[in-house]
Amino acid sequence: MVTGRMGGWCARFAERHQSGMNFALLIVCYILYLVIGAGIFSAIELPYEHELRQELKAARQDFLSNHTCVSDAQLEELLARALEASNYGVSVLGNDTDRNWDFVSSLFFTSTVLTTTGYGHTVPLSDEGKAFCICYSLVGIPVTLFFLTAIVERLVDLLSRRPISHFHRLWVISRPKLAVIHAASLGTIMAVLFLFIPAWIFVGLEKDWNFLESLYFCFISLTTIGLGDYVPGETHNKEENPHPDLYRLAITVYLLLGLVCVLVVLETCYELPQLKLLRRRFYRENVRELDSETTNIISRDQLSEQMPDPADPTTDQLPAISSVSQQADTLRQNGVSVPYMPASGTTPNGKLR
Repeated sequence: MVTGRMGGWCARFAERHQSGMNFALLIVCYILYLVIGAGIFSAIELPYEHELRQELKAARQDFLSNHTCVSDAQLEELLARALEASNYGVSVLGNDTDRNWDFVSSLFFTSTVLTTTGYGHTVPLSDEGKAFCICYSLVGIPVTLFFLTAIVERLVDLLSRRPISHFHRLWVISRPKLAVIHAASLGTIMAVLFLFIPAWIFVGLEKDWNFLESLYFCFISLTTIGLGDYVPGETHNKEENPHPDLYRLAITVYLLLGLVCVLVVLETCYELPQLKLLRRRFYRENVRELDSETTNIISRDQLSEQMPDPADPTTDQLPAISSVSQQADTLRQNGVSVPYMPASGTTPNGKLR
């Protein structure tokens, strides 16, 4: 008896707090995902870091033993200065600082700042530049988000909503199924056009990159992660890069177009009815009602799947639903009394109300 009451109470509690429990489970799963990722990265990268550290120590000791005129403190000071300059985008290898802040390079920098990509390979050197970067970003980032939202909304309507509606009427396919097929197709096309083809191009333009590194750069850039470990156009060799300004400008255009396309794909996936139903599981009880668009889509699809196909010859053999008067006549013939039901808007005497 007690066990049955406890089970019933637990069932009622779980039903009342289902969205809260789902949300708590989502938090736990996300934290677990972070922990698993950190563990995998640590297991993969820690041996490489240890190996590189040992190589640098050996190279440093070898340099000091071969150059006895250089002290360890002097070498330490030189290396610290070189690393500090490298963090500001000034390299001691083939030093050509004029290309870090010319107009095209500055345009590339502003595009990475406003799109929050932020490679970190070039940063403001002066206090005035740092102060201007703060003010410029405070205004520019919201404006950029607004600008991208307007563009993405138009493109989603043109590339997703209209094609889905058109093919839904043309092929008479369930709208949720068609939306999934369309999102998968659009994502595949965008991946080929803005990830794999550009990665293959970067392999030919960047001599030190292989295909995986080029693909890694494209993905990290278009998702606005922007780690900055791979930045195109950093070579100072004129033979390898005879037109650095044009190259930087082309990369800027590619990053902006690619970011727009990634946002279009994400917005298309975000509007999938299946994802809307999944998100509904984590809403609070007072906002768990489906939006009218999703409700209408699901209702229409369920009705369309239940209705017979007029092109199917077997539908002619199905009995037609008789009218109310025909059903009443059939009941009277069978000796069943049928009560009189006045029509809407009339009294039992047949007069209008």
